[in-house]
Amino acid sequence: MEPIRIERRGNVEVVTIDRPERRNALDVASMRALRTTLETVATDRAVRAVLLTGAGSAFSAGGDVGVMNESLDRGDLPELFHALTGEMERAIGEVLGMPKPVVAALPGVAAGGGLSLALAADWRIAAEEATLVPAFPSLGAVPDGGLTYFLPHYLGIGLAQELLFSTTRLPAARARELGLLHEIVPAADLLRRALERTTELADGPTFAYGATKRLLHAAFRESAESQMMLERRAAVEAARREELPEGIRAFREKRKPNFRSGPKGA
Repeated sequence: MEPIRIERRGNVEVVTIDRPERRNALDVASMRALRTTLETVATDRAVRAVLLTGAGSAFSAGGDVGVMNESLDRGDLPELFHALTGEMERAIGEVLGMPKPVVAALPGVAAGGGLSLALAADWRIAAEEATLVPAFPSLGAVPDGGLTYFLPHYLGIGLAQELLFSTTRLPAARARELGLLHEIVPAADLLRRALERTTELADGPTFAYGATKRLLHAAFRESAESQMMLERRAAVEAARREELPEGIRAFREKRKPNFRSGPKGA
């Protein structure tokens, strides 16, 4: 059985981590499969937005501890972690670099590297029962997958310390208060609402969304002056595409813009 399942819904690609018997925990092979899937989606011009979720009752429990146990018995744990964190880094890099919006739908727990994966998305929708769990302190592990990048930037260093130096579990309601989730819905409505939201983004100016996400992450490291320079470059590039002219024409003609009518953004 393949660890990653894909399904096309109009202009939306639904990417599902499909290891429900392991709470969608990720080993080297499944993370590599996720990365290669996302690489393909990124260059598919028919796909305008991505919905990332997990099969069953979990988003992802993070790194597969069962595999870690086997590695511990073999005596090659450092080598395993080198491979695991490397593949996690590359998979999450594909989410961050995706030139179109990515929505994460969390049916349940997002723990460890699974939490990093969810935080890399551009929009996060969770079921009421979902929990966010840093998890690394419980294993004596160091956070990976960009968690020490996302948490201090999203929450500030104080709250990041609170989460990463404890065994705190964040219920969905608290995660929403902190801004780590954008929406909470009943579990029965999760996939419907997530697909609806992803389709809304797919109907929008996907080149502009892709440029915006790159700028948002660049803002964490750039000065105000260099950030404005990056914005200017992106704005000029948008003017060369079809979306901005269509938006201007729609404004002039007092109608809703049809961003799908021009060339599809990759």
